[in-house]
Amino acid sequence: MKLSEAQLEFFHREGWLFLPELFSQEEVDLLAREAVGIYDTNRPEVWREKSGAPRTAFAAHLYNEAFGILGAHPRMIEPVEQVFGEPVYMHQFKINAKSAFTGDVWQWHQDYGTWKRDDGMPEPRAMNIAIFLDEVMPINGPLMLVPRSQNAGDLEASHDLATTSYPLWTLDEDTVTRLVKQGGIVAPTGKPGGMLMFHGNLVHGSSGNITPYPRKIVYLTLNAVSNYIRTPTRPDYIAHRDFTPIKTVDDDALLRLARAPRQAAE
Repeated sequence: MKLSEAQLEFFHREGWLFLPELFSQEEVDLLAREAVGIYDTNRPEVWREKSGAPRTAFAAHLYNEAFGILGAHPRMIEPVEQVFGEPVYMHQFKINAKSAFTGDVWQWHQDYGTWKRDDGMPEPRAMNIAIFLDEVMPINGPLMLVPRSQNAGDLEASHDLATTSYPLWTLDEDTVTRLVKQGGIVAPTGKPGGMLMFHGNLVHGSSGNITPYPRKIVYLTLNAVSNYIRTPTRPDYIAHRDFTPIKTVDDDALLRLARAPRQAAE
């Protein structure tokens, strides 16, 4: 799984790249079923909105077979290793659940701001890659990105502990307005199985979801091994301390797991 020169050039210029339907419907259906099962548990890794609806489930790759495979899948890992030029490890794994009608906002922020302040990550040599488990539409709270805002560097941020159930280092309105005037806003949408990757300093956020359409997205935060975190303050299930380089699985591993119950029944 290698990005083309054109894709790499777009990523480095714009700060993001979307690859539509990278995973098949069969693979995504398995992941979506497993995600719903995880949200129904009372594990400490499952955080909820103030309404009680699930907001995010951390570290599912450590206790769920399907997400364990996804966390080592070459379609996820190899493009990031290509960008960084070195092996990566899993800094964070989460399944964000923007639930129908009740999914809350994610304020404007940069991911690296949190990784630096809360985890002691030296440089923005980590990035999020995301797999859509539901169709992401303009109406159900898609991720909004500010193209080229990664070039602004690590911006001043405030620790918002009140707006939602998830503490976040957020950007002020004047900063966001200035960056949007320069780069605009894009909101990548697409069918289940699409993969979005974006720079750790890219400014982004999302609105709430008041539609009947849920918007589940899996996020792998992959960090260059040389950039391992130095002073973590968050629980291990949020900011992992295992800096072992990820060894990828076979490309068909997730598909084989999806078909295993069916084959057993036959």
